[in-house]
Amino acid sequence: MIGILFISLAVLLILTVPVGVILLIISAIPSFLGSFAVDAQYIVRNVVEAFNNTTLLAIPLFILSGVIMAKGQISKKLYDIFAYFIGNLTGGLPSAVVVTCLFYGAISGSGPATTAAVGSMTIPLLVSLGYDLTFCASLVAVAGGLGVIIPPSIPFVMYCNSSGVSVGDMFLAGIVPGLLIGGLLIFYTVFYCKTKGEDREKIHKKVQELRGIGFWGVFKDSFWALMSPVIILGGIYAGVVTPTEAACVSVVYALIVSFFIYRTMGLKDIAPVLLESVTTVSSCLIITGAASIFAKVVTLLRIPQTVAELLGAIASNRILLLLLINGVLLIVGMLLDTGASVMIMTPILLPLVKAVGVSPLHFGILMIVNLAIGFVTPPVGMNLYVASSLTGIKPMDIAKKAVPLLGMFFAALMLITFVEKISTVLVS
Repeated sequence: MIGILFISLAVLLILTVPVGVILLIISAIPSFLGSFAVDAQYIVRNVVEAFNNTTLLAIPLFILSGVIMAKGQISKKLYDIFAYFIGNLTGGLPSAVVVTCLFYGAISGSGPATTAAVGSMTIPLLVSLGYDLTFCASLVAVAGGLGVIIPPSIPFVMYCNSSGVSVGDMFLAGIVPGLLIGGLLIFYTVFYCKTKGEDREKIHKKVQELRGIGFWGVFKDSFWALMSPVIILGGIYAGVVTPTEAACVSVVYALIVSFFIYRTMGLKDIAPVLLESVTTVSSCLIITGAASIFAKVVTLLRIPQTVAELLGAIASNRILLLLLINGVLLIVGMLLDTGASVMIMTPILLPLVKAVGVSPLHFGILMIVNLAIGFVTPPVGMNLYVASSLTGIKPMDIAKKAVPLLGMFFAALMLITFVEKISTVLVS
């Protein structure tokens, strides 16, 4: 039975059937092959019941907030303030891209959204200052992956829905790993700029333009953008709002800032923003609903226990198991969308890691970091395609240039895997 399910899964993926439909088909197969508790009526009822969850409201709301802030040019305001401080340093302006992605990730919760919003503004600027176009595209594509690690994160919410982990704890756990990855990306960026050289005259001129406005001028212009993550995350950690309520607050805040403070949006922009949000949200929620019944089928068929038995000695060895799971997740991240990967792999892998003493919180961070690398690895690599659309460079050329940056990402992954405190240090 299990073999038939996995073969069916592979075939449907090769045929590029939508992931939500795949999960529903896989969940229904056992009932067609014999007597099984999960029949068509049970599937429909549980998929509908899966949406009766207030936590899931955070997904469409954070997506909508991210789209509004992208349209409202929040990323430009963030970049200016960071460029003001570190622009004259070696690799300062490219490093400011990484820092901007960290902050914008705390607004959008999405890797591709972070890549699009930050890349559309920073790539033309960096190229005009003499930086290599392919390097700029690869930097934004890799740093955009921070959007799903720095809270709030849409994949975090999906993982929590599957695992039962607190969304607030998950958000808190993502901060240090995100900063660690960002720090390593900046380290390589500085090294690259030092070895390849920079046009210091052009860079100095650009930074002086910002300095000419003065600190208070740049700060006042960037203040409301900087306050976005403070209000969203501060409200959650202060206990003022739940993650779902914070998502609602972020939408209202984004609208107020974009319409009345920066005046970068008008009524004519509402329809395109809603359309873009609905297009993204629909696929996420269909996968989420289908994944709820898939998790039940996986449990009833005892797939985690069967996998553990097949793995034999590896399943009881914490180090070998974590290395194996990292390898599996890296491959899955190359082939599947992040949300789909979370929903499919969580019910299969979580019982295995819990059996060797890995906390669900730590495993959640480990999983999302692995899948974030998948944003920049073919054939799926959503950030590659976003960066390609912004620059006209082939996705594979961007991926090749991104290899050293991905090396930094992988180094952070190994540290996170074997030093659990990196994930749990901020969680009481």
